[in-house]
Amino acid sequence: MKEELAICDTCTNENCFIKKHIHLEQMKQYVAKKHSFVCKKSHQFIIEGAPIQGLYFICKGKVKTVKTGINGREQIVRLTKNGDTVGFRGFGTSKRYLIGAYALEDTVLCNFSNETMMEILRNVPEFTYDLMLFYADELNKSENNIRKIAHMNVRERVIDLLLYIHKKFGQTNGLIEIELSRKEIADFAGTTEEQAIRVISSLKKEALIKTVGKRIGLLSPSKLQSEIMEHKYF
Repeated sequence: MKEELAICDTCTNENCFIKKHIHLEQMKQYVAKKHSFVCKKSHQFIIEGAPIQGLYFICKGKVKTVKTGINGREQIVRLTKNGDTVGFRGFGTSKRYLIGAYALEDTVLCNFSNETMMEILRNVPEFTYDLMLFYADELNKSENNIRKIAHMNVRERVIDLLLYIHKKFGQTNGLIEIELSRKEIADFAGTTEEQAIRVISSLKKEALIKTVGKRIGLLSPSKLQSEIMEHKYF
């Protein structure tokens, strides 16, 4: 992984925890300790079960977070972009990462070690409070997602994923700003690659989406939303 200089003061990621608190005088000493680098596309920078090496903040790029499920199959549990935090599951309560993480494209990452993060949490109450709210929000999302997925069929789960990435990453020139393989779509939707391909093909025939290579564009987000409206969360 290549070293990369990422400067917090000039960072434009207003949603980043570090950027949000960079104005605080006590944060400067901790920012100076960070390690930033480039993780190439498809490379793994967090291995599930490996010793925790602090938290990662995405300066620029996209990342998928995975969790090993039944029969050793990896399931995508989260997709992240500029400003998002990676590796927080288990931080502070476990000595090993509970998830794995891969770069979906060449990605610039900022890593704050365990020691630095613990110093921040002990000495910067504004940061600690915001992180507590973040954990509460993530827990709420996870619980809602579990209830929602339990009542969805395969088509609804794939539609739910498409609406999620459309909202998360946006759409430019008619295509969502993230490239996922059909297997990755299946892994996130909790289905097989064959079933995911069938649903995507069906949605194309119904003129609800379009595809260009691996890229997908939503032609009628409102119609797709109406299909899963009864689940009240998308």
